[in-house]
Amino acid sequence: RGGERWLLKGSLLKVEEPLDRNTYPRAAQRQSIRRAENAARSQARGSHATPPSQKPRRLQCLARSPPHNMADAAPPPPQKSNTRRDALLALEETVQKEWAKEGTFEADAAEDGRPKFFVTFPYPYMNGRLHLGHAFSLTKAEFAAGYKRLTGHNVLFPFGFHCTGMPIQAAANKLKAEVAKYGNPPVFPSEAAPEPPKGGDVETLEKQMAQLAKKGKAKKAKVGQKGAGTSYQWQALEKMGIPSQDIAAFAEPKRWLDYFPPHGVNDLKTFGASVDWRRSFVTTDQNPYYDSFVRWQFLKLRAADKIAYGKRANVYAVADAQCCADHDRASGEGVGPQEYTLIKLKVVAPYPPCLAACAGSDVFLVPATLRPETMYGQTNCYVLPDGDYGAFRQANGDVFVTSKRAAVGLAHQGAFTPVENGPDDFSGYAETWGEADLVGAMFKGADLLGCPLKAPLAKYDVVYTLPLTTISMTKGTGVVTSVPSDAPDDWIALHELKNDPKLRETWGLEEKHVAFDVVPIINITVGASGEGKAKKEAWASDVSAEYWCEKLDIKSQKDAAKLKVAKGETYLNGFNYGVMLVGPHAGAKVADAKPVVKGELVASGDALLYFEPESPIISRSGEECIVAHTEQWYLKYGEASWRDAVTAHVDSAFEAYNAECLARFKYTLGWMKEWACSRLFGLGTKIPWDEGWLIESLSDSTIYMAYYAVANTLQGDGSNNLDGRSRSTTISPKAMTPAVWDYVYLDDAKHPSEIDGACGVPDALLEKMRAEFRYWYPMDLRVSGKDLIGNHLTMCLYNHAAIWPTQAATRWPRSMYTNGFVLLDGEKMSKSTGNFLMLDEACKLYSADAVRFALADAGDSLEDANFERKRADGAVTMLFVEAEFARRVVNHESVPAKDRLATRASSSPRDAYFVDRAFSNELVALIDETRSCYEAMRWRDGIQAGAFGLQLARDAYRDWCARSDVPMHAGLLKDYCAAAAILLAPVCPHFGHHVWRDVLGETKPMAWPAPGVVDKALQRSYGFLRGTARSLRLDAAKELKALKGKAPAGGYVYVAGTYPPWRKAVLARARACCAANGGQLVEKKALLGALKGDPAFGKEGEFAKQAKLAMQFGSFQYDYAAEVGLGAFDDVLPFSQVDVLNESKLYFSKCIFSGSVLDITIVDLDATDSPPGPEKKYAQASPGKVTMHLFAAAA
Repeated sequence: RGGERWLLKGSLLKVEEPLDRNTYPRAAQRQSIRRAENAARSQARGSHATPPSQKPRRLQCLARSPPHNMADAAPPPPQKSNTRRDALLALEETVQKEWAKEGTFEADAAEDGRPKFFVTFPYPYMNGRLHLGHAFSLTKAEFAAGYKRLTGHNVLFPFGFHCTGMPIQAAANKLKAEVAKYGNPPVFPSEAAPEPPKGGDVETLEKQMAQLAKKGKAKKAKVGQKGAGTSYQWQALEKMGIPSQDIAAFAEPKRWLDYFPPHGVNDLKTFGASVDWRRSFVTTDQNPYYDSFVRWQFLKLRAADKIAYGKRANVYAVADAQCCADHDRASGEGVGPQEYTLIKLKVVAPYPPCLAACAGSDVFLVPATLRPETMYGQTNCYVLPDGDYGAFRQANGDVFVTSKRAAVGLAHQGAFTPVENGPDDFSGYAETWGEADLVGAMFKGADLLGCPLKAPLAKYDVVYTLPLTTISMTKGTGVVTSVPSDAPDDWIALHELKNDPKLRETWGLEEKHVAFDVVPIINITVGASGEGKAKKEAWASDVSAEYWCEKLDIKSQKDAAKLKVAKGETYLNGFNYGVMLVGPHAGAKVADAKPVVKGELVASGDALLYFEPESPIISRSGEECIVAHTEQWYLKYGEASWRDAVTAHVDSAFEAYNAECLARFKYTLGWMKEWACSRLFGLGTKIPWDEGWLIESLSDSTIYMAYYAVANTLQGDGSNNLDGRSRSTTISPKAMTPAVWDYVYLDDAKHPSEIDGACGVPDALLEKMRAEFRYWYPMDLRVSGKDLIGNHLTMCLYNHAAIWPTQAATRWPRSMYTNGFVLLDGEKMSKSTGNFLMLDEACKLYSADAVRFALADAGDSLEDANFERKRADGAVTMLFVEAEFARRVVNHESVPAKDRLATRASSSPRDAYFVDRAFSNELVALIDETRSCYEAMRWRDGIQAGAFGLQLARDAYRDWCARSDVPMHAGLLKDYCAAAAILLAPVCPHFGHHVWRDVLGETKPMAWPAPGVVDKALQRSYGFLRGTARSLRLDAAKELKALKGKAPAGGYVYVAGTYPPWRKAVLARARACCAANGGQLVEKKALLGALKGDPAFGKEGEFAKQAKLAMQFGSFQYDYAAEVGLGAFDDVLPFSQVDVLNESKLYFSKCIFSGSVLDITIVDLDATDSPPGPEKKYAQASPGKVTMHLFAAAA
């Protein structure tokens, strides 16, 4: 209407010109789309420019009511219609029934020539219903499975449910205690539920330690503290929708296993997950088959000498005098011990007054570091001036200066001496295990300033103690050794003290205390990586901290945000790309030198090992936990040969999809050491040879992907027999002996009957399980959140390497994709604030496909993604309207005659018009672009091309045809609908299924289109057409204003085919710069710098007079190249501008003047000596850029 056009992008968008994917880069296009959406929504909520009666019919259907919190609004807003959402929900239910009936997602080993694709997702923990956070990570596996099916793969996507560990048992115990205390149903106290206890206070820890020392055990916490939480367990279950009369049953852990996993199955089916549900199961010994499998795995690990027993570092609650496992924690669940190296900086006599009581003893300041290889660069030591420190005597007589908190932790630890053919000998650091022996009184860090020290490996004979105000006394020892070459915090603090005499005077320091140069110790060379906004430049430095502090313009210690960035760049890249410059390991990679230097420091007596929790852990008794050496079964992660084998696999045959993710895997392999794999409490599988212990929840979850291959043979229909106790097979759990598991999983294993004397598994089923495993393994893709790189995912690699040590290519995981967390409308999901969505709730609100679409649009990087409710809401409209459009294209019987499209017949020539060829070419290009995105797991970019881009192309084609009085081609529109169904099918499978089968009537399986050849010249000429339409609309507004109210009688559109010589020189220089940059667009400043230095534009150059214009033109063309590509720098266009414009003359005429036909003349400047109209207009025309002049009728 009136020359305006309505685009369908999640909602109806009012725009005045087509958005052109060739004219604008994808990011700008996305921003334009979203700005238009927001404008459309704002307009729909009120302040409409046109009366409701004049609105397009569809827009009236979408008009939004005012927000419900507008109490003053009158009349009350009408309730939002859910007609479209309900239609999608009904459609999804129908499609899901078809999938279930046809067994669409059930996959078996097949020798039909199809490549296989085995994808998994970490089974979620079943102490509640699935929520949007689960769904976000899950979709990455789900989308990949859907895409691979379209590309002809035999795809297996199974799904299990995790119940191992402490949380379920702890929650059941908590509920049991509540029922016992408050009744059934309970009557809770009227006051609010108790707040979680606060911990971490050093004084509290000191008091508890003193009490422990005096009485032998700490006073037990009150019941209210023990059960601390944000609510009672009963209330938490009520919030999950469990009827009050059923809650008491959850005091038994088994009820959790019976209740939540089946709900998980149903929620995922509603979500449209393409899972082979026959292979589903729950963990723990409640499932005798899985229990047997885990026991077999641990027997194999022990036989391979990967498990040992002894004192090892564990999280420990001093007040309770026992290890603090996850179930005992008020906060810090999942946090484990972190190993540090304590460097012994010897205090040079005479000692300062605060250490007078230590006379006659060797005294050391003991900073904790994760980077012992950097000790060659020490220039000083830092303490917190107002921090509390003490001198604590160790068992060997040495005195360590540290915080009280660290001294307590150190007193619970010790060193190990290897003993041949026996357990390592343990020697505690403290004279009496657990007791910190304070020498003299506590003192402030300021009392140590200026204290001289001898630092191991340092270049300088003596370094000094300096102040650092950013030290945390709740992490490490409160003492920090300074390596300003590679630690940004150290560099800026030393830099401030060196350059500020008044600051030194404030702390009583002299110039000699800071007169130390930075010592280069590590070279870091990092290549360029990423694309677009994620692109990172290459960089290299021998003093990385100084490099990044100067690059980021860090002025002081207060620049916390910049320092965080600098540390991120130096620490991780130092480990992955650093090369030692000094010491006996010069030339070695930092990753290789780190453990060697650490070992040398410990062996020489210049350092010792010390452990702390990775992050604060508060026990339910209310204290901050430490790490103590206690008896434990542990996996020997970090063992050199084991680690090296996994590292080699990661370096060579492993795909992480992201350089940063790969770096995180390598970093984890560098630090991960012995892992406590046993617990005394919770649910799970007992250690086969020591049944007093349970296998902890991460350790039983490392190779379970192999169980998926046989789960359906053992358990029958897994989703209806999750615990394996309602068996529909003839295999007894007792028949699954270690010999049977060996035969199923190990190529060189003998038949079980040769080992056991007989086999309880029929040969047919035994061979079937063996064949299924061999077919599906290795796992092609594992998808997870980024937080699991530091434990589960790396452990998965380790354990596959242990069970199949010589079969990396055929048994070890091929790839792992990790993503960030998901926000909800830009905020962290939180039940307490109400900003939370359960999966089933989201599907009911928006439909499964709309939720999936919004999750795809939320993001794919390691950064936190954002699920927007408005995007899901908009997706409802988009999917509904696109399905309706497909029905109109095929004249579906459900479409009224008046709404059917008038099109050219499918049998008519498909290239009758330029835009027919161009539209078809756009479909090929968008299919190829979407394929590239999906292959790289870039789902958000994929839907930008496969949904938004496709619809933009359709709308531009429809717009041209409407303005040019040319019916659209029915065959091309069917091609569009087929492409829309296929390209969106991985993300919105119900929509794709419906359009493909029910609307287009296709009976053959949906398949990804065969690759086509994109005509780049045609694509560019089409981009010229669409870009010209846009520029003419913008020029028309200016021209009409210049006419001062007069009606235009006609217009000239000026076309130039060649550039003047000076502009050709600019373009030639730009092409040369890009060629030297590997065919990529250079930085703008590099191009302008090259132009400035070009002799042709110098004072004596050929184009000296145009030098200023050359810079302007170069800048202008650079911006254009950033939008359309390097073709912007071509001298001659690969198509005839005049031919394109003449064929679309009617289209342009209506574009210029709001739908009315305006007489325009195409003026070819190359063929005209005296162009009509003002020179200032036609002089601005250049290849690919037309200009226009409108004129009024003669008076």
